[in-house]
Amino acid sequence: MSYLPNELPNARVLITVKTYPLPSRSYTELVCTAGLLDGEKWIRMYPIPYRFLQDQQKYPKYSWVELNLVRNTSDFRPESYSPKLGVDEPIKVFEHIGTTNEWAARKSYVLKEVFTSMNDLIVLAKDPNQRKSLATVKPSRIVDFVIEEDEREWKQEWQDQLKQFNMFELPTERGHKKIVKKLPYKFSYRFFSEGDKEPRKMMIEDWEIGALFWRSLYQKDGDEQAALQAVKKKYLEEFAEKDLYLFVGTTKQFHNVAPNPFVIIGVFYPPNTDQLSLL
Repeated sequence: MSYLPNELPNARVLITVKTYPLPSRSYTELVCTAGLLDGEKWIRMYPIPYRFLQDQQKYPKYSWVELNLVRNTSDFRPESYSPKLGVDEPIKVFEHIGTTNEWAARKSYVLKEVFTSMNDLIVLAKDPNQRKSLATVKPSRIVDFVIEEDEREWKQEWQDQLKQFNMFELPTERGHKKIVKKLPYKFSYRFFSEGDKEPRKMMIEDWEIGALFWRSLYQKDGDEQAALQAVKKKYLEEFAEKDLYLFVGTTKQFHNVAPNPFVIIGVFYPPNTDQLSLL
């Protein structure tokens, strides 16, 4: 029995994940969007050129959206679907689940299935009958937040594509074009999950962390080190006081070959129970 039907007309999805944009020859830019179909089952939706959507189609995380989906036949991962009409598929955006008195509502959806062991999850990812590629993980302990320098520009091949196909361009108020910025740093968590003898390192590819870096850089008047410390403070110190969960997903390229094919594609940080009692 398949994970989900091949076609999902009027699919209603609670959005929980948006990754940082990446170049794409065919689709201008790609944002991997994931969420819970009917609030129940994980589903991945791409391509969605998020920055280029009309304002009424843009959705913050924890919004309910509706669109027609078909199985992405170029992707063996069972959760992967595409808008039926590709990048032109209209997206209806409904209510947004906020945080004010609504953490319980978010938790009721995203914590229905929680893995405490990365090893158990990886077994399901490697199982040819499962190939699970999206999940919620509860780390037993966060050890560190790792910052590593990365290339500051998109690789030359992608830059050439951008010039040739006018990709990654967004009109500004003055009529100029704006190219999406490449993050010059990689961010990772080092953490233990149940059964781990050594901490594991996993990269964080959430849109939220990229947006935080650029916002902090602006607030710190271009001081990169100060901006990086602001990012680390939030992800290591502030989140340490929360009831932290990780949304993880595999990459198609490494799903079948990497010992651990998962990366962190989002974080979920409701207040601890004792914090809630004070609200």
